[in-house]
Amino acid sequence: MKTWTWLMALAALLAAPAAAQQYPTKPVRVIVPYAAGGNTDYTARALGARLTDVFGQQVVVENRPGAGTNIGSELVAKAPADGHTLLMGGAANAINVSYFAKMPYDTLRDFAPVVLCVQGANVLSVHPSLPAKSLRELIALARARPGQLNFASSGLGGSNQMAGELFKVMAKVNIVHVPYKGNTPALADAAGGHIEMVFAGVPALLPLVRSGRLRALAIGSLKRFVAMQEVPTFDEAGVPGYEATNWFGLMAPVKTPREIVMRLNTEIGKILGGPELKDRFLNEGLEAKGGSPEDFGRFIRAEIEKYAKVVKTAGLKQL
Repeated sequence: MKTWTWLMALAALLAAPAAAQQYPTKPVRVIVPYAAGGNTDYTARALGARLTDVFGQQVVVENRPGAGTNIGSELVAKAPADGHTLLMGGAANAINVSYFAKMPYDTLRDFAPVVLCVQGANVLSVHPSLPAKSLRELIALARARPGQLNFASSGLGGSNQMAGELFKVMAKVNIVHVPYKGNTPALADAAGGHIEMVFAGVPALLPLVRSGRLRALAIGSLKRFVAMQEVPTFDEAGVPGYEATNWFGLMAPVKTPREIVMRLNTEIGKILGGPELKDRFLNEGLEAKGGSPEDFGRFIRAEIEKYAKVVKTAGLKQL
């Protein structure tokens, strides 16, 4: 009996690496919990196209927006743990831990971190009709018109909203949050002059700024971005110490075999480290990252702690 048990254990150990080498055996779905056209979607599609070439299987990006990313995230949390359904997660998965009173999944318990893909920064932009050509002018205008200026975000619980809430606290202004169902409708309304300002990441925002349909006032990174060298940081523009970054990383259902997680981590690490995608991301306002699953796990835990403080400081009521 002991010999049989030992043989079974040995067979399982030998089978695991073989399964990883055979993976994927069918198309891989990468769930983006936002509407199409946003920064999460952009990142997922850029990586998915290259993973398709590497794996020889189609990597399909599916947009499942809603409930502050909880709809798409829950779908992946409850999916079969075979590596064929993945989540392009982001800051919302850390924010929602403290922002939502009841969650349909547990960010730390239900997901296996795979790899941190990119980091970016939120940018505050206004419609050109707004009489504020700098961040200081906007702050003065908001203080003169408390509760009358609105800012759009990609939705409740996203890093865009948190960027605005942090700005309200640090700049001591009373502006009103208007959540949209994704970046695309939020940016469309801002560019159309239907809402005064918007917080969004660089890739989705860049075409509208370059065309003059929106005016970028400040970026939430601690240093200027290559793609927007002319845009000052909040620290430079009048809100010292302000930082509002965003990030996107691949996550899998928690019981996904370690060998499959590591294969995904290795292949994506190679893609992110290559000059083509690395330079492309940089020029469009994103920094390619990488690192181990453990690195990503520690990062997620730190983000959960950080956003819990933002939710508390801003006095946000749980959803």
